[in-house]
Amino acid sequence: MAHAHKLEILRGLVKFKSNTQKIWGVLILLSIITAIEVVLGIYKPESLMADFIGMKILNWIFIILTIVKAYYITWDFMHMRDETKALRRMVVWTAVFLICYLIFILLQEGGYIESVYTNGFVKRDF
Repeated sequence: MAHAHKLEILRGLVKFKSNTQKIWGVLILLSIITAIEVVLGIYKPESLMADFIGMKILNWIFIILTIVKAYYITWDFMHMRDETKALRRMVVWTAVFLICYLIFILLQEGGYIESVYTNGFVKRDF
């Protein structure tokens, strides 16, 4: 049983009359976000080079814009908007737990490598 797709983006702020218009709208939105990332990557404004929570503000902006792009690609092009709430949660929570696990591994191994370079000896033998 087919149902109509929701023809809006930006939480209903922009509405379209057809699926084709919506696809073009999402493509334009993603292109604008990508253009902002490219311009910031080329010019690297000095005001965004200050540290904030361990990273430069520019890096935080890149991370946030990448998450926004991933959200819209998944939400609109992969049709997650039209799926049941349980399936959406299953996909999102699986990704969240995987990302948290990978961050844990990177931090754990990074701390070990840093201590090896600092102290000059192996702290743990796996």
